[in-house]
Amino acid sequence: MTIKGFVEGGIASIVAGCSTHPLDLIKVRMQLQGETHAPTVHNLRPALASGSVGPPPARIGPIAVGVRIIKQEGVAALYNGVSATVLRQSLYSTTRMGLYDYLKHKWSDQKAGGNMSLSRKIVAGLLAGGVGAAVGNPADLAMVRMQADGRLPPAQRRNYKSVVDAIVRTVKQEGVTSLWRGSSLTVNRAMLVTASQLASYDQVKEEILKKGAMSDGLGTHVTASFVAGFVAAVATNPVDVLKTRVMNMKVEEGGKPPYSGAIDCAVKTVRAEGPMALYKGFIPTISRQGPFTVVLFVTLEEVRKLLKDF
Repeated sequence: MTIKGFVEGGIASIVAGCSTHPLDLIKVRMQLQGETHAPTVHNLRPALASGSVGPPPARIGPIAVGVRIIKQEGVAALYNGVSATVLRQSLYSTTRMGLYDYLKHKWSDQKAGGNMSLSRKIVAGLLAGGVGAAVGNPADLAMVRMQADGRLPPAQRRNYKSVVDAIVRTVKQEGVTSLWRGSSLTVNRAMLVTASQLASYDQVKEEILKKGAMSDGLGTHVTASFVAGFVAAVATNPVDVLKTRVMNMKVEEGGKPPYSGAIDCAVKTVRAEGPMALYKGFIPTISRQGPFTVVLFVTLEEVRKLLKDF
């Protein structure tokens, strides 16, 4: 298996992840709106079980969330967890991008000009996303916790110094297996986002070139990227909300976790906050997915040009 596709995908993913990190942080904060300050068994489960949950607090938009973060925590807080983003992209995105590229070359129909059918693109995306998510889940968990930390009262914050500190302390306090907490959601989300994002980008790009609407240049890459970003955001936002909440929950020593799993989290979220709670953070999600996908694929195309002779 050639490593070229992994290197190209990894470089593009790290650039895209770092450049859109503040938008991702705002998205995570918005997805946690409606939860109590500390989602633990003591202050969440009893209220949900008794049905005594009051009306959720008023939701604020992404701009207001961003302004509040800057006022309360400083501008640098917009990059909380960026070290985890770098590690996550290095593990998760490098794996999914490289594996998808490998499968695309293996499954391409040479009689059809070297293109792969849409169904095969989707299957390749599902496989690549699932494997990538399993590899990158520890970094994903650390990133979510580091991004969410600032919304907690000072006494309840984890205050991780770096992604390494987050992973080490999580293992010491909660065990090694806790690094894969929410992994079923992470894998499902990654399968959806990779299949929708990569497959739709390739498909839209092929259609534009086939119809001669634009040449194979920046305009085509940006157009196909925006479509891919929108499709990915719509497909994955509900899973992303549940993943964020499951990964961020605190488990009291000797107590039961607030959520027993993805389905339990979904039921409690919808029951307490309504069905549209699953689309919390959609505006920052699409606001991030658009730029992220554009930067990802434009960078990828440029890196491919630079490495074409290797």
